Amino acid sequence: MFTLKRKPLTIPSQADALPGRPDPIPTAETHFITGAKLKGPYPAGSETAMFGLGCFWGAERKFWELPGVQVTAVGYAGGATPNPTYEEVCSGRTGHNEAVLVVYDPKQVSYAQLLKTFFEAHDPTQGMRQGNDIGTQYRSGIYTFTEAQAREAEAAKAMYETALRAQGLGPITTEILPAPEFYFAEDYHQQYLAKNPRGYCGLGGTGVSCPIGTGVSAA
Repeated sequence: MFTLKRKPLTIPSQADALPGRPDPIPTAETHFITGAKLKGPYPAGSETAMFGLGCFWGAERKFWELPGVQVTAVGYAGGATPNPTYEEVCSGRTGHNEAVLVVYDPKQVSYAQLLKTFFEAHDPTQGMRQGNDIGTQYRSGIYTFTEAQAREAEAAKAMYETALRAQGLGPITTEILPAPEFYFAEDYHQQYLAKNPRGYCGLGGTGVSCPIGTGVSAA
């Protein structure tokens, strides 16, 4: 995922974005680890979350390791190009972020716990990059499906920013938006680090604990 090629650091307008295509690109049918249907139907009572936190290979693993997470998938979200390919997203001309879709059982894992995992798994102060991965596709983002998720996300962001500032770190650049359309990435990206245990993972947290999940509520 690491590249020395200079990429745009601003999201293109609809007029400047690549045209994409009308049909979805092929992807896996089932989760490599669990065998669950990648695109559903998902278990009754499950809820959905979506995050962007840098290279989606390592980001997805952070969530599939959590008890109560039923399905994870990687894809592209937040851009203007319909049904983009990985190469198109990497060009910086689609506006998409590398995102992880998380389907979870709220009786086993809370949205607050997902937010804690999200914030601690990367550095949310870096803008259009994550470590050596530079470009709009590596920006920090929380994409919410309900008003309750949006409130929790905003509260968690404010709480964690206070904790980061106390350690001398800058402001959080995480975007919090209503969940955009999620385009499933190609088959070989799904559960990549399970298929390639020694594969690249560019994620690195700040080392600062997020207060959520330690008796502090984000609501």
